[in-house]
Amino acid sequence: MSWLTLPSHHLWLDNESSRLLNFGSSLDHPAGGAAWLDDRGYPDPSHSALTYVTARMSHVQFLGSLLGHPGARRRADRVFDGLLTTLRDARHGGWFESSDDATASDPTGPDAVKSAYAHAFVVLAASAATAAGHPRGREILTEALTTVEERFWDDEHGMCSDTWNVDWSELDPYRGINGNMHMVEALFAAVDAGAATIWRERALRICANVCGWAENNQWRIPEHFTPDWIPLLEYNSDDTTNQFKPYGATVGHGFEWARLLVQTGVDDFVPAAQSIYDRAALDGWQPGPTPGFVYTTDWSGRPVVTSRLHWVLCEAIAAAATFARLTGDTRYENDYRIWWDVAAEYFVDHENGSWHHELDEHNASASTVWSGKPDIYHAIQATWISRYAQRSSLVATLTTTTPPDRGGR
Repeated sequence: MSWLTLPSHHLWLDNESSRLLNFGSSLDHPAGGAAWLDDRGYPDPSHSALTYVTARMSHVQFLGSLLGHPGARRRADRVFDGLLTTLRDARHGGWFESSDDATASDPTGPDAVKSAYAHAFVVLAASAATAAGHPRGREILTEALTTVEERFWDDEHGMCSDTWNVDWSELDPYRGINGNMHMVEALFAAVDAGAATIWRERALRICANVCGWAENNQWRIPEHFTPDWIPLLEYNSDDTTNQFKPYGATVGHGFEWARLLVQTGVDDFVPAAQSIYDRAALDGWQPGPTPGFVYTTDWSGRPVVTSRLHWVLCEAIAAAATFARLTGDTRYENDYRIWWDVAAEYFVDHENGSWHHELDEHNASASTVWSGKPDIYHAIQATWISRYAQRSSLVATLTTTTPPDRGGR
């Protein structure tokens, strides 16, 4: 029997998602928004409140509330408040990257920016808030989409630009895939929460562009581009462990894009999605006594950063579940089982909670790229995508899902 339909596996996934939702002694940052959590789940005071972490934690807690998890809605409301107050720029519009930017004496300085990446997660959080019935969810979703349309959407190229300064007076020439990938996820959630269908059309334009770039590059997706969307394949070759803009092909993004392409429901995207999945699996998976996925490879598929990041494995699991349901091909089921085995043995932290965010190539705890356990977004989405047949977004999936029956008298 497939794990994807096995009741005992569903129970394991339900228990793991509950465990993840309850991680953290407190999610609240004193400045407003979500705290960066350390390895034991305590707020790390050395980090400001980050917009993307705040939005991710709001998103998953709102979705958790839709599944009937006690406490999730209260946590969601408290964290989401940071997007309504501290992290929201009432003067210039949009959202700051962090609470430090919001309180800086010169918030228009060169280090303070507004990114498509952070705004994508604001859209995602507002979509989940709307679906969960938050009284200001629809308002914030509309405001966030207006900001995306006015500041980030590039209709000529069918993509989103990447980074502005705080007062929107200067657009950085860099263009990137990462923000666009999360914008696709967010825009589908927004439409599923009631936003105009033009946002789905724009998300599909982004997806079509990515399919073309991947096909022209042996199904490895370029990450960095010029203002005219010409790939910069050697970008950050001297900064290979960069958290958001690493050199080379990012294995986890291959899996994430493959899944998102299937979730569009566009049949023409499926062959490209399968090729992207196959390339990520072939390049990234390292079998042996300490199995795992590398973080990045060069353009011939050779590993560059061999650290194992939890989110890469999470996206591999989610993609395998998606393709197993779509095709019924046992190879995806086999991938799914092997990768969950690795997650359970090495990444799930049974002592301190959540998942280790980074391991080295020997699967020992590491912090070369990431420190602490700042959020549960990737891990819990892996449990939900594994547990429930996926629609266009988790907002659509979980608003039409009956919470699991946990038995009892």
